[in-house]
Amino acid sequence: MKVFIIAAITADGFIGRDSQHTADWTSKEDKQLFVRLTKEAGTMIMGSNTFKTIGRALPGRRTIVYTSRPDNITADHIETTAEPPAALINRLHREGVSSVAICGGASIYHQFLNAGIVNELYLSIEPLLFGQGLTLLGTNLHANLNLLEVRKLNSDTVLLHYKVIN
Repeated sequence: MKVFIIAAITADGFIGRDSQHTADWTSKEDKQLFVRLTKEAGTMIMGSNTFKTIGRALPGRRTIVYTSRPDNITADHIETTAEPPAALINRLHREGVSSVAICGGASIYHQFLNAGIVNELYLSIEPLLFGQGLTLLGTNLHANLNLLEVRKLNSDTVLLHYKVIN
């Protein structure tokens, strides 16, 4: 099963200014990449804070939200879970899912990488500096990566596509 992280980060490594910060700072091309890759995957997984920035199910994709308070997620067509990442991925695999996009935030990225079940990363590097904020991974972690692709999404934004080596 393909399990990949998709994230936009600033040139100084932040995914947002704070937990309520929306992705309105990312480029049009990054948003197009997000739509294409998440639709291809068909299933998206995110934390409740990331979901709050979207607030609804996105067309053509199954959305699973990690939360300890499922009653707080009232949007239609949203699944909630608190399963350990490996258990969720195993369940989805048994259901016939072949690809999953991990869409944030930092805690969710860390949990899935730490569980050893992420096999690719798509990182859009946007031409901004926040100076401080939420990092891609909030805690210590070690993962080896192989660079698969470097591509300019526009004149200032770069996509780094990595394979995770476990």
